[in-house]
Amino acid sequence: MHRNTSNLSAEAQSIQPTKKVRLKFIDMARSIAILLMLEGHFVDDSLALFYRDPSHPAYATWAFIRGFTAPVFLVVTGLIFVYLLLKKREEGYFKNIRVRKGFKRVIELFFWGYMVQSYAFHVLECIASGILLILIIYLLYKLIRFIPLWVYFFTAGFALFGFYLFMRELPEGEPWPYDTWKYIQNAFHGPGHRAIFPIVPWVGFTMFGAMIGALLHDFHGHIRKWYFPLFFFVTGALVYFFPKEILGAVDSFVDLFAPSFSYRFVYLDWIYSKVGMVFMELSVLIFIDNKFGHKIKDGGLFLKIGQNTLTIYILHMCLLYGSITSYGLNDLFHKKLGPWETVLGASLFILFFVLLIKYLDWIKARLAFILEPIRKLFNRIFFVS
Repeated sequence: MHRNTSNLSAEAQSIQPTKKVRLKFIDMARSIAILLMLEGHFVDDSLALFYRDPSHPAYATWAFIRGFTAPVFLVVTGLIFVYLLLKKREEGYFKNIRVRKGFKRVIELFFWGYMVQSYAFHVLECIASGILLILIIYLLYKLIRFIPLWVYFFTAGFALFGFYLFMRELPEGEPWPYDTWKYIQNAFHGPGHRAIFPIVPWVGFTMFGAMIGALLHDFHGHIRKWYFPLFFFVTGALVYFFPKEILGAVDSFVDLFAPSFSYRFVYLDWIYSKVGMVFMELSVLIFIDNKFGHKIKDGGLFLKIGQNTLTIYILHMCLLYGSITSYGLNDLFHKKLGPWETVLGASLFILFFVLLIKYLDWIKARLAFILEPIRKLFNRIFFVS
């Protein structure tokens, strides 16, 4: 009898669901990206033109890092959305709460994107377009299951990047698609290039992030292994250092089957080099998460910053550029500051948002009488419990 009781106890322990470990490197990547965005926007808007010397090591380093901020953010957006989406993979399409939350998020992002900069297709609309495309591709995957989901996303990303070969040849100011709404044209190639983050090629980064999210879900048991971040790093390094060679091989392959195809993928080397850099950054963060993640608190301030990127983005647009309010900090020192003044200003700008996120829960509690009814209304509209 004692033996049976002991065995039952051991069996009960063995069948208890294991606690799902949060992949902290995702929030780490989002935190780094949003902090770099704050710094990048402040410096770009305030530093006087006289000091923008590409040959100066400090400015060259800043410009290099800034060139990868948006790709990191877009890749991580696709990654986290798909990774969470697939937790309910076997549920019906609209029964999956992540699908319903996804459509809700798309509308929120389009709304706020229009509010903060109505005359342009900005990063929020770009992210919304990426999430919408993910939801469409996921529906296609639910109908055609024999193709792995990551292949769908890879194909979409490759196609979006490839379509840029056509877009880059359009004359400046010529709208495309032809004979359609100006807002849709702005999302691709509007009059006056009003698409700051056009769908082509930028949503391609979100698709590659979605591909990574699908692979992380399928190979979840390997993430904590030593070889996983190494594989990511090597892959990223190859794409970053040898994009012309890889894309040249793609061109040669295409020539075999479609010799009349006139576009050259090798001209996309600058895009794929950014993809490679993002892969390398993620690999480093995965390694840090695997080795030191247990020392990083789930509710810690650094991770919390990455969990509140939309709030930070909207408020920084209002504070720096005067979006919605029509008065911002750039009215005071637009391209007027010297290097040290810019560094000090950027530091204080970032500190403000760090303190904001630190006390965000307290602020939300004080504004609950406004925020809670709005949240419940949108949750009912999208059937989100």
